[in-house]
Amino acid sequence: MTVEATAGQAVRTQPKIESELLKSRVGAAMWFLLPMLAALAVVAGWPLLRTIYFSLTNASLTNLYEADFVGFKNYLSWTTLKSGRTVFSGLLVDPAWWNAVGNTLRFAVISVTLETVLGMVVALVLNAEFKGRGIVRAAILIPWAIPTIVSAKMWSWMLNDQFGIINDLFMKLGLISHKIAWTASADTAMTAVLIVDIWKTTPFMALLILAGLQMIPKDIYEAAEIDGVHPVKVFFKVTLPLVRPALMVAVIFRLLDAMRIFDLIYVLTPNSAATKTMSVISRENLFDFDKFAYGSAQSTFLFLMIAVMTGLYIWLGKVRFDGGDR
Repeated sequence: MTVEATAGQAVRTQPKIESELLKSRVGAAMWFLLPMLAALAVVAGWPLLRTIYFSLTNASLTNLYEADFVGFKNYLSWTTLKSGRTVFSGLLVDPAWWNAVGNTLRFAVISVTLETVLGMVVALVLNAEFKGRGIVRAAILIPWAIPTIVSAKMWSWMLNDQFGIINDLFMKLGLISHKIAWTASADTAMTAVLIVDIWKTTPFMALLILAGLQMIPKDIYEAAEIDGVHPVKVFFKVTLPLVRPALMVAVIFRLLDAMRIFDLIYVLTPNSAATKTMSVISRENLFDFDKFAYGSAQSTFLFLMIAVMTGLYIWLGKVRFDGGDR
């Protein structure tokens, strides 16, 4: 057999071997993922299906398993009066629900935007070479490491209109002329919630973005420095495009978390209509008001809303979770 024939046979055999190896790896990965998928089906899939089912019934806390099927009446129903006027009821025409939807969207957009910008700034600082960088990286994660309930209670005291340090500090600096009830006033309640959330979650965004910055080869920056490229231009032309995959994944993780915000709102401003989110109002109907079916409909709507927004974000932003670009 000639050398050329041997080489040709090796080339033809190589893809086959790689294909079989890939199949073997995929098969092994599926076996490893199977327990996790089974656990997700039990702890997430089944409760989700039950919630959707209860949203189509007239279930209450005292009558969960004997509820009657009512279709989409919890979402929208109408009654025609003798006068001929039609009265609509249900989730889709509930002003309190749409107020919660608006609060949730406003909170998510503002918090995620500011946390992304601040997280990028912090990540760029932490990515620079300076003495004590490791200590600073560990310290910056402290707000994120503190449990949300603890952070909310801590900030509720700091924002207290009588004893809070925030009012005392602002009064001494001359920024305000009188003490403000940050969490009790409808004008400042959302601002207070946003301040606490941004303080707590910016380190999380910085950590994810920093991981993306660490993957960028240093040779690129050295070449740009030799060519005399301005640092601002390097950021927009080099750093931002290369860190974009990590940034997009970080934003979608944070967006999912912001859309279902509950604990921070529930502790800081539990009864404020200015901050009540979809998760908070659905919890009230599920357990406080014993409107289990109506609360299930709200939870289902929240799930569908998050799923649609996530799908659109991934599609429009061309997000890939393997670190590449489409």
